[in-house]
Amino acid sequence: MDDRYRNNANLYQGAKDIAREMNQVSDDYRYQDSSYEGYAPSDGYYHGGNEPAQEEDAQSDATEGHDEDDEVYEGEYQGIPHPDDIKGKQKKKAPGVADDYRDHADLMTQRMEDEEQLAHQYENIIEECGHGRFQWTLFFVLGLALMADGIEVFVVGFVLPSAEKDMCLSRSNKGMLGLIVYLGMMVGAVMWGGLADKLGRRKCLIISLAINAAFVFLSSFTQGYGFFLFCRLISGFGIGGSLPIVFAYFSEFLSREKRGEHLSWLCMFWMVGGIYASAMAWSIIPHYGWGFSMGTKYQFHSWRVFVLVCVLPCIASLIALKFMPESPRFLLETGKHDEAWMILKQVHDTNMRAKGEPERVFTVAHIKTPKQIDEFIEIQSSTGTWYQRWLVRFTTTFKQVWDNVLCCLTTQYRMNTLILAVVWFTMALSYYGLIVWFPDMIRYFQDETYKSKVKPFTKDKISNATFNFTLENQIHRNMEYINDKFINIKLKHMLFEDVLFDNCFFIDVTSTETYFKNCTFEYTIFNNTDLYKHKFIDCKFLNCSELQEKEGCHLDFEEDNDFLIYLVSFLGSLSVLPGNIVSALLMDKIGRIRMIGGSMLISAVCCFFLFFGDSDSAMIGWQCLFCGASIAAWNALDVITVELYPTDKRATAFGILNGLCKFGAILGNSIFASFVGITKVVPILLASSALMGGGLLALRLPETRDQVLM
Repeated sequence: MDDRYRNNANLYQGAKDIAREMNQVSDDYRYQDSSYEGYAPSDGYYHGGNEPAQEEDAQSDATEGHDEDDEVYEGEYQGIPHPDDIKGKQKKKAPGVADDYRDHADLMTQRMEDEEQLAHQYENIIEECGHGRFQWTLFFVLGLALMADGIEVFVVGFVLPSAEKDMCLSRSNKGMLGLIVYLGMMVGAVMWGGLADKLGRRKCLIISLAINAAFVFLSSFTQGYGFFLFCRLISGFGIGGSLPIVFAYFSEFLSREKRGEHLSWLCMFWMVGGIYASAMAWSIIPHYGWGFSMGTKYQFHSWRVFVLVCVLPCIASLIALKFMPESPRFLLETGKHDEAWMILKQVHDTNMRAKGEPERVFTVAHIKTPKQIDEFIEIQSSTGTWYQRWLVRFTTTFKQVWDNVLCCLTTQYRMNTLILAVVWFTMALSYYGLIVWFPDMIRYFQDETYKSKVKPFTKDKISNATFNFTLENQIHRNMEYINDKFINIKLKHMLFEDVLFDNCFFIDVTSTETYFKNCTFEYTIFNNTDLYKHKFIDCKFLNCSELQEKEGCHLDFEEDNDFLIYLVSFLGSLSVLPGNIVSALLMDKIGRIRMIGGSMLISAVCCFFLFFGDSDSAMIGWQCLFCGASIAAWNALDVITVELYPTDKRATAFGILNGLCKFGAILGNSIFASFVGITKVVPILLASSALMGGGLLALRLPETRDQVLM
């Protein structure tokens, strides 16, 4: 009897040892040549962690035919617990106790190990899912969101020539309206990027696009400058989240071999947005009859119709995103294994059906999830007031986002973040500064040509004449007008100097850049004119009367060549097409670093040729060359920014860098525009030196084309 009990006990202990060894082997992950050995194609399952099913199977196989009820422990009748029961209870309690008292560094080390295992496993899963219909559908949905970002940059420049008349905008007001969008996008990029790493890519992208669409819609109907400025600020804040979220979102559905190329193709939608905005402006704004009015206080002109049309891609992307899933990689990072598995199975099944292989089975059973450290504070609906609950959620989320921002500056990421910040800033300062400087220089050349054709008239006397036609680009000096009538006339760029007006009539007169210097007016009547006081410089009025001034704005507006504005923007957007194609085809062949450095250095060389741009046609040509050369650097920057940061910091880092990019755009617009008509040397040297310095510094970044997405 004792021998039989002893043999049973030995057999039981041996089964436990076998089960323990099997668990240890199943948890032993090894990497070789950047491959994940936990992926076993032979059985069709991914294995990770301690799986209870395997332990139970091992015990049942090892103890087959053995009945544990027959085993008798000598201390059982004395109330002494069995040693194995004590060890089992200790093993169950040990992980919880260890987690409670383990310091933060140990938890972070464990999470990093889990993330490394997940990165290689996830890469194999995406390869099994394939690249097909699902990725292409998501490509166009996110492309529309990126297209909306490109449109937002161009809209204000197209509507300013018309909006300034409706809203009576001064030069400083127009400048603020042009910069306010970039300010909103700068804040929005940082905020939405940080929230996307905590709340989800899809959710934050939907909210940001909804904000953009709502305030763009409102801006098209508002009449006052202040509220219009506010609407453009908030619309920029909304669309600012599209760029960091779109690239982080799409990259997490791409395998390593496809990532560089297809993210570069996605960049083309920003160019499509510029082409769309140019074409719509060209087609709609010149048709001044496309609108309506409600009395004299409310005007809805064609430029407002153009603003409404420009929001359509944003709305289309917003609707389509409702049918797209969340990023499974984000869900795995937050411990939502089952949801991520269902989405990956959806991706696999969608692609297999499109390839005509619906019988292919998704073989993944278990995916590694990293150790969860952050605990989101959730309070019940019955706890406190709604304001207190909202405040707790807000402060907790804000703290998590802020901690994530600070993590991008820790020792592990600091050097890459600083180098990328300099490269993003130099690119934005040069690119956005020059794309504003090019149209301003073209206008300057046209103005100089226009002024060179001025017609002077001197020492002449005109009596009893009626002027009912346009007078343009003339100078009248030492002239006399006796008993003359200026009725229903337009005066454009006219200068009257030392002129006598005796017994004259100015009725229904509209003027632009027209001034009277040292003139004398005797017995002259002004009725319904816009000849305001600031247009008369050192003039004398004797027995004159002003019956009525024109209602409306008292500012002069430049007569812009709308066709030229649209053409320059259209050609500038279209010129990046060759650069987009080249960068997409070569991104994975020559690498991200060479693409950035080479593109920025070539763009710097193109800037030097601007010294030879002495006409508007030459400036258009150099603009197209510069845009085509620089687009490859932009594409490579987007790709390497996505790949250098792990999933829980990817959108945050992209948002910070893109926000810095918008700050560079604000500085570039302000600095470069201030030198128009003064000198070309400063803008050209500033742009070329910034591009050259940024391109050389980018060569110190690590290459990421062979790296799995962490």
